[in-house]
Amino acid sequence: MSEQTPMLDTLAFYCSSLSGDLWAAENPKDKETILQNYLEKVDKEFTTVADFKPDLEWFNVSEPLPLKSLKGKIVILDFFTYCCINCLHILPDLKRLERLYPVDKGVVIIGVHSAKFDNEKVDANILSALQRYEITHPVVNDANSLLWDDLAVQCWPTILILGPKGNPIFVVMGEGHFDILSMYVKAALDFYAPRGMISTKPLPLNPTRSLIAASNLHFPGKIVCSKYDPSDPTPELYALSDSGNHRVLVMNAKGEVLFKVGGADKEAGFEDGDFQTAKFNSPQGLAFLNENILFVADTENHAIRRIDLKLGIVETIAGTGKQGNDKIGGKVGVEQEISSPWDLVVYQTKDMDMSFHMDEESVPEKYVVLIAMAGTHQIWALFLEDTIWWKYKKQVAGTCVCIAGNGAEENRNNSYPQNAAFAQPSGLTINRELKEVYIADSESSCVRKLCLTDGKVSLIVGGDRNPLNLFAFGDADGKLHLAKLQHCLGVAYNPVRKCAFVADSYNHKVKRIDLETNSVSTWIITDKANKPHQFNEPAGLCLSPNGETMYVADTNNHNVEVVTLKTMKTTTLNLKFNVPSKEFDYGKILKFDKLKVSHNGGKLRLAIALNFEQGVKLTEGAPQKFICKIPGDEWIISPAHGDYKPKKNVDLDITVPRKLTACFQFCNFLVNFKLNLCSGDLCFFKNFTLDFPVTYTNDGLDCIIQEVSVKVGQDVKI
Repeated sequence: MSEQTPMLDTLAFYCSSLSGDLWAAENPKDKETILQNYLEKVDKEFTTVADFKPDLEWFNVSEPLPLKSLKGKIVILDFFTYCCINCLHILPDLKRLERLYPVDKGVVIIGVHSAKFDNEKVDANILSALQRYEITHPVVNDANSLLWDDLAVQCWPTILILGPKGNPIFVVMGEGHFDILSMYVKAALDFYAPRGMISTKPLPLNPTRSLIAASNLHFPGKIVCSKYDPSDPTPELYALSDSGNHRVLVMNAKGEVLFKVGGADKEAGFEDGDFQTAKFNSPQGLAFLNENILFVADTENHAIRRIDLKLGIVETIAGTGKQGNDKIGGKVGVEQEISSPWDLVVYQTKDMDMSFHMDEESVPEKYVVLIAMAGTHQIWALFLEDTIWWKYKKQVAGTCVCIAGNGAEENRNNSYPQNAAFAQPSGLTINRELKEVYIADSESSCVRKLCLTDGKVSLIVGGDRNPLNLFAFGDADGKLHLAKLQHCLGVAYNPVRKCAFVADSYNHKVKRIDLETNSVSTWIITDKANKPHQFNEPAGLCLSPNGETMYVADTNNHNVEVVTLKTMKTTTLNLKFNVPSKEFDYGKILKFDKLKVSHNGGKLRLAIALNFEQGVKLTEGAPQKFICKIPGDEWIISPAHGDYKPKKNVDLDITVPRKLTACFQFCNFLVNFKLNLCSGDLCFFKNFTLDFPVTYTNDGLDCIIQEVSVKVGQDVKI
């Protein structure tokens, strides 16, 4: 290495060689020896790094933490910026490291916020991000990236590990390195602790308390309407991802909340079930299939969830619950790993080869969920039915696959979708007439479009001609590349006015896009006092069916704004949670294996036996009820409800209709029991639901006869 080589480059070279040696090591003892020899070398070679400049703003501590005050600590510096999806991906790893190696074991994590966008340099915006992503370790706002420049850091995220003298010992770039980081920290403690160089003294940690005013919403992300055609007679519903509360709200146009789905304790989790027990983790994008079915991009669970408003259940239909790195896809349902889905739209398409062989009007339409896969910088599709897609490739129902973007983080347009590249796509909307999807490509600060007939990707407004330049951001109206946006997160098409709107998030504005001229203009939206409304990182937009009203998820203001487009005036939507709930208490849900039926439908005959534990019996004279819920009016079930009789099965005869175009591939019917029981002198109530998924398959049966047994006691089990 030359003397002119930056320290971090030299350290990265050493770490690369170390990785090769560790990979070749045959046993753990050899790895320990290699790590100890490595630390002997770098401990002598590298001196203390430059310290933080004075007068920087610190978070989650009661006083600044200059490196000289951290003598005796293994210091993990995380160079990050809060817009970056890769930086968000490593937050779970940092939390795990904090739990494994707390301060009293001699380790401290410090986030060094080194902004990409101008908006990210503002202290208040960083504070909001720390609260949104529940970051509790110390963070310093190095707004001018002085330490970044001193060390010649090159990418987000970069993790630099310092020894107890403030000397650099390891560097790791990118995401997905928890095992390596954990091994490095342990090796550093094993090396320095016997030398008496590790300090366990406390630090002035003081996680910032929420400064958010009392509100029912906490960082709302996206908002969608259940219909786009004003002639559609179905009820007009709106769904809102209340991301910080880890839940989804469904309401009417007046703001009356009809359903609260998940987030009963406002804690993150990953669980299917009824609306009370289901859990999400920072959900973002939403899309209605119809007035009963709602899809959710469960972003930090890396999954697509399906909410059935009629049956009152949530189920996972794609994703494993853990971040994946697959950039191709092709597996079905929950077998397919995905990465940070950020937005969704439902698209209807005709099979691509059928229209060449028959009258196009008679070709059935299929439903596809399009996904802005921010984590891999791509556009994916979840096929709800067997569908013939581009290049006449048949996609089996439930398949989740990439349809555009090669996975590189670039602003690259191309006539061939797999040669195009995106940069953290975060918002989607459909122009159904032109069969185009418009994409808010946040890290390239532009809006782009994907043609849904041939896959061509092209620019609408923003960004730069150079596909590698992801720093072409600003705040300027104009055409094509002359228009400048700053980390736009949401986009909505208005079919009535034939234009689109973009949530220009980091400019705190909503702008109008003229799709004929590919130009953007800022809209001045005023409040009741005729003063310009100050949005704060708005992230989601949608239009009312008549195209006259726009709903804005004003994320950092923790509100939904309702904008009347004729007057450009806005009012804050007053959510009403005290309306009669439409939710149904299903109690514990027991889920059974899928019942596979023919595409032409068929018969199901179920015999449900309740087996009571010894000493448990029905309370004499008390009501014992069951009730069935079916997916649609075209289903027939007999009996639909009744009294449960002791020592008798509940025999159900179900007629499953043929698979309709508008029917999702997977359906569920439920049987809910409400029983009053006694055991000795103790009497108790049991409320539980049997969930039977039904799927249409090519090899499905037209008649299924099945016996089901349920154990009932203090607990209920299959």
